[in-house]
Amino acid sequence: MSEEKKGFFKRLVSGLTKTRNNIVSGIDSIFSGFSKIDDDFYEEIEEILIMGDIGVVTTNEIIENLKVKVKENKIKDPAQCKQLLIDSIKEQMDIGENAYEYEHKKSIILMIGVNGVGKTTSVGKLASQLKNQGNKVIMAAADTFRAAAIEQLTEWAHRAGTDIIAQQEGADPGAVIFDAIQASKARKADILICDTAGRLHNKKNLMEELKKIDRIVEKEYGDAHRENFIVLDATTGQNALAQAKQFMECADITGVILTKMDGTAKGGIAVAIQSELNIPVKYIGIGEKIEDLQKFDANSFVDALFDVNKEQD
Repeated sequence: MSEEKKGFFKRLVSGLTKTRNNIVSGIDSIFSGFSKIDDDFYEEIEEILIMGDIGVVTTNEIIENLKVKVKENKIKDPAQCKQLLIDSIKEQMDIGENAYEYEHKKSIILMIGVNGVGKTTSVGKLASQLKNQGNKVIMAAADTFRAAAIEQLTEWAHRAGTDIIAQQEGADPGAVIFDAIQASKARKADILICDTAGRLHNKKNLMEELKKIDRIVEKEYGDAHRENFIVLDATTGQNALAQAKQFMECADITGVILTKMDGTAKGGIAVAIQSELNIPVKYIGIGEKIEDLQKFDANSFVDALFDVNKEQD
């Protein structure tokens, strides 16, 4: 593990403290408190996983998987189930390779999500990271209904040293995207990242707006690789899952950015999202700094959740 990855893993372990206290301490007490593996044993584990926001559907699948493993391995001692449980959670999160091919192609990324989840900040952090990798990045401030969003993104553009295409508050978001695509073509940008509005209480208008943006991108930038990232706030738990499902109705979501993982006891939502929606969690945020947004790795996440590597550090 590289030093940078090791540093992030340690911050991840620390960031998941609340979730770990919520899930793992309870599960450890079950493993040590039960003398045999029976229905009560499985029910207790089930309850703790659901409380940790892993969700009913995913929890049921993890428990069924665990039962099969226990049977196959002829395990009688509850204490021996911990690693099997960890493996079952990892299997539930495995949705194949989590590709980041857009980093190496001419790409356009639409960032969608409701207000307050850290969407604009995620645009800025991602743009900064991609620029540091040697990409020419342009940002589009298409969340034109929130004046602070335009100012915030402009500040990120100054910090990251990237170009930004913005209009005044209340401008047509589609027009901003159109201008940004033309600028990307003219300036030979590698990656265009677009911030979009997030007023879910006005759902019909928001969804129509996203469809309109989609049509503009298809028509004007059809040859660019396309990503639609939804930004979700981990502290909202199952509500984040519900938001993702709503946005999936009008956009082809290709990845999830899960923010505020360091401030929540509901980190189990990462398991539920990947398992239930079959959409990769591409990035997770565990702090305010640019480097606190990192690519998501399910194995590292589950290891950090159970603090598997603590004896090695």
